[in-house]
Amino acid sequence: MFRIKKLDIFIVKQFALLFLGTFFICQFVLMMQFLWRYVDELIGKGLSLEIMAQFFWYMGLMLIPQALPLAILLSSLISFGNLGESSELTAIKAAGVSLLQAFRPLIFIVLIIAGISFYFQNIVAPMANQSFYRLLLGVKQKSPEVEIPEGIFYDGIQGSNIYVQKKDLKTGMLYGVMIYRQSGSYEDQAIILADSGMMQSTAEKKHLVLNLYSGEWFENMRSQDLANSAAVPYRRETFSTKRIVLDFDGGFNLADLADISADARAKSLGKILHDMDSIREFNDSVGHAYYNEAQHYTYRHPQLSKNDSVKAFKEARSGKVNIDTIFGRLSNREKQQVVTDAMNSIRMTMTDMEFKGEYTEYLHRRMRTHQIEAIGKFTLALSCIIFFFIGAPLGAIIRKGGLGVPVIVSVLVFIVYFIFENSGMKMARDDQWTVWFGKLISTAVLTPIAVFFTYKANNDSVVFNIDLYKNLAMKLLGLRSKRHIFRKEVIIEDPKYQADAEKLLSLNQDIYRYTHEHKLLHWPSPIKVFFHEGDDQEMETISERLEEVIEDLGYTKDKIILSELNNYPILATTAHTRPFRKKWLNIIAGLIIPLGIFLYIRMLRFRMRLYRDLRTIRHTSDHIVERINNM
Repeated sequence: MFRIKKLDIFIVKQFALLFLGTFFICQFVLMMQFLWRYVDELIGKGLSLEIMAQFFWYMGLMLIPQALPLAILLSSLISFGNLGESSELTAIKAAGVSLLQAFRPLIFIVLIIAGISFYFQNIVAPMANQSFYRLLLGVKQKSPEVEIPEGIFYDGIQGSNIYVQKKDLKTGMLYGVMIYRQSGSYEDQAIILADSGMMQSTAEKKHLVLNLYSGEWFENMRSQDLANSAAVPYRRETFSTKRIVLDFDGGFNLADLADISADARAKSLGKILHDMDSIREFNDSVGHAYYNEAQHYTYRHPQLSKNDSVKAFKEARSGKVNIDTIFGRLSNREKQQVVTDAMNSIRMTMTDMEFKGEYTEYLHRRMRTHQIEAIGKFTLALSCIIFFFIGAPLGAIIRKGGLGVPVIVSVLVFIVYFIFENSGMKMARDDQWTVWFGKLISTAVLTPIAVFFTYKANNDSVVFNIDLYKNLAMKLLGLRSKRHIFRKEVIIEDPKYQADAEKLLSLNQDIYRYTHEHKLLHWPSPIKVFFHEGDDQEMETISERLEEVIEDLGYTKDKIILSELNNYPILATTAHTRPFRKKWLNIIAGLIIPLGIFLYIRMLRFRMRLYRDLRTIRHTSDHIVERINNM
């Protein structure tokens, strides 16, 4: 029987508060990024607060499905990072609760969030998308006088520069109007001054009607026949009212209304599937029509019948008739006419084929966009679950809370998802990849990552232990840390100085003998290195004996001995014999020539370093023995 435990409530509270905060942060970031695409459409339009609120409302509804996965990733990572950093996750595991059991309440919540994401994509987002672009189209239809700024010249109308000293957005009146109109060269321009005016667009949104009041019109009357530009006549007109028509294309198109409702982003899943059948049937009919037209296409000459054309074609294919000979018998005028007719026929055919190709590509692209949108409704909801199984295990592994490391990791994961998602969508939309492959590539990449992280976190893996990778890198590069032995604050028992001195003298004799027997400065046989197994047991014994003496002498109060102890190097007991501990890895490394050469040279370096280390140990031991004898 399913029971809600106190631990489940505790974890849900930790996650819920962070999820709400990160969701609004992600939503705000996405809205700002989306707003930059339409900032030119909104700035300077004189839009009311109500219209702006509608813009942001519809924009927010459209972006909720995209903000949910990122919020789940960040909040789950911070939640379990906080639990790990405060050792609460360790206490949970110590109580016999596995990591997957701790995930259980959040998995249920994430499934609900994924369902909400699908609902928004299928029901809310299409309506919001349609309303948003209708509102944007309405802004395009607004009278352009709201675009004209005060106090500077506005050149948004072709062939004219308009200056307005002041404008009243409520009445639409413009005050202190100055217009420079230029239809050709500099001498053909006109200057219009008016005390006030009002601007309106025509019904088809292709022209502007400007009604001016109490003004003057100065215009050059330059003629093309006048040679002296200094003698250009002009006219001056004073008017009480003047009506001017200006060419202006506000970007309004009646087809935009139909395009909004036909866009796949403005449709639910059921509508998309229904329209895909209609689109597929229409595409097939167009394809059959083009095929039948190509099958019955014949070149028609005004003086030849269809049977004559077919007969001539068959004779030319049979080889009985030489076309070049027939062409050579024609007169120059007939040859020119034949070539001209052939070129015209080729141009017409090429134009027809280009048009059909572009139209066919448009039909296929429309079909692909519907398929992309249908699949995207599922993949974006599924990404909520995938991001949870990436963020929660990563938080348990990293054990870092707050907004530092989790934010960096979340951004990196989201960048990977964003690159694959957008690249796959664009390649599928352009028919470079199949639609299924392009839309599922991000899911296919992140799902194994989520499974890997969940498995590692559930088994207490140290896959993200920085110290582990640091030690591995130092080992591969042959780097090592120095000893740091300090005086103990509390010393219960003094070191056995005489026994340690005897051990150091015995150790020096063994090191001297080992150096001469193994000949560390000589090149070893590559066969023994890569194809024979066996560790250097004697060097491991020497290292263990040395560490025992160092451990005992570390409790001394003598500063000189402590200083000498820090001079002892940390020995690498196996790196000078073979690259790896496992025999099969050594064999593979030896068979891969470039890798084997690199590892062999690296091993030679370790042998030389071991030789210097042993010499340093002998000298340091002599100094310590001498100090002990003098105590």
